[in-house]
Amino acid sequence: MEAHSGWQGQINKVEALREQFFKAGKVPADVNEETWAAFKEAVRNFNSQKNSFYKDIKKDQQENLNRKLALVEKAKSLQDSDDFEATTPVMKQIQEEWKTIGHVPRKFSDSVWKDFKAACNHYFDRLHAKRNEASNEELEAFEKKKEYLESLKDFELTGEHRADLDAIKKHIENWKNFGRVPQARRHIEGKFNKVLDALFDKLSLSKKDADMAKFSNRLEQLSGGENPRGLENEQIFITRKIDELKAEIRQLENNILFFSNSKGKGENPLVKEVNKNIERHKEELKTWTDKLRQIRNVKKQNEQNEGE
Repeated sequence: MEAHSGWQGQINKVEALREQFFKAGKVPADVNEETWAAFKEAVRNFNSQKNSFYKDIKKDQQENLNRKLALVEKAKSLQDSDDFEATTPVMKQIQEEWKTIGHVPRKFSDSVWKDFKAACNHYFDRLHAKRNEASNEELEAFEKKKEYLESLKDFELTGEHRADLDAIKKHIENWKNFGRVPQARRHIEGKFNKVLDALFDKLSLSKKDADMAKFSNRLEQLSGGENPRGLENEQIFITRKIDELKAEIRQLENNILFFSNSKGKGENPLVKEVNKNIERHKEELKTWTDKLRQIRNVKKQNEQNEGE
């Protein structure tokens, strides 16, 4: 077996056999020691192979961590480079190599990703700032957006779901039509997003629908933004969230097995709580899966538009 799920299944079977062995009752005294020794040897051999498998997994994840840490250091060493022509393809190659590396120990997963993402974003932010010097057109767009943002303070929802949603979408469209603002003044985009988030929260939407509405707006901004890696970084983040949720669901489902042979398991409050957690995780997983599907559709549409 080479998969974690396969080993989990076999571990459960061995545990069931162990219980059956002890429930089988006594055997003739002249074969008692021989039978017990044979059973212990079989279990010992199984545990030895199991431990070897998980030891190899830990070794592979540590090697993956070392490779990612090396890429983090390389990205940091280049993040302040002014030789954009030579450095940009190297930074892109680093990002592609990162995607080929497998899982790392979970306790380091978030920190190593944040360090790598910060170094890459720092470099590409500087690159785009260099390429997009503030122009008169961008300054004009900033002034228009600043005035528009001020006018939104007086905007109020009517309570009519469809009309309010259409009005918010119109505000988003108007905002996009003003165009780009200077790199140094992009903070105004964050202010606009905060206003939108507050409006979406007030709409008569379910929590998931409101979350997806905010996400759709974020994708539109990333799609038309100045950072070509924006959508790719978002997809990587979402994919990692999905992997983490799947792992947590598997762990919770394995925890249920501890109660599989207990009497009255349906009334066990621990079982009920774990089942509730599994359902909550599955709902969250569905939301993140919907987001991944949506971002893939946006990327596909962008590729088609570029090919036209």
